[in-house]
Amino acid sequence: MVAPNVKAETMRLMDRRSALEAEMDGIIAALSAPGGAGITGSLVDAEGFPRADIDIPAVLAQRRKLGELRNDHKDVTNKIEKNLEVLHSTKLTRNEQSIPRSSGISAPLHGGLSQNDPMEEDLVTRLPFAMIDDIADGSPAALDGLLLGDEIVKFGSVEAGGRLQERLVSEALTSEDNQVSLLIIRQGSPMNLTITPRKWHGRGLMGYVLLKP
Repeated sequence: MVAPNVKAETMRLMDRRSALEAEMDGIIAALSAPGGAGITGSLVDAEGFPRADIDIPAVLAQRRKLGELRNDHKDVTNKIEKNLEVLHSTKLTRNEQSIPRSSGISAPLHGGLSQNDPMEEDLVTRLPFAMIDDIADGSPAALDGLLLGDEIVKFGSVEAGGRLQERLVSEALTSEDNQVSLLIIRQGSPMNLTITPRKWHGRGLMGYVLLKP
């Protein structure tokens, strides 16, 4: 059985990550407001002078804080992933031990029937693999409803794991001009969306930039 403190710690880390995400969402919303400087926009005008229409010190402070929060978010996410590895390993061991040697039933099949711990499944479901860091105006991502700060939990058949970029590109290319289901977390709440990868005036089929943990 998984030590209760591992599960409890993981839930506390997830709560901490949700708080960080809420704070990041607030900063992103402020920076991205109409007339704002944006997350990475220039702070000087066309002639090279400091922009007079924004509070530059405040913008710099917000950007610096956002960077710190993203670093904290990465650290917390890494700790969550390590705990999930412990949970998965313990669950697999438990399932294998529950099968008689003479049963002839493989551990993964037997475990898939009834051995899954609901809390462990919920922990896995809530783990995003990337966050929307930038969205181009007029892109499929923007038109189909994605927002800055949205966290991607599942893109079509793609979930967290190895060769992530390769799998994301393959999923988008094979789904061009067809709807793809998305499971995201927005401001701490799970949401289901659909997006259609398609050609547009910009690069790629989606028009967003992902920040990976």
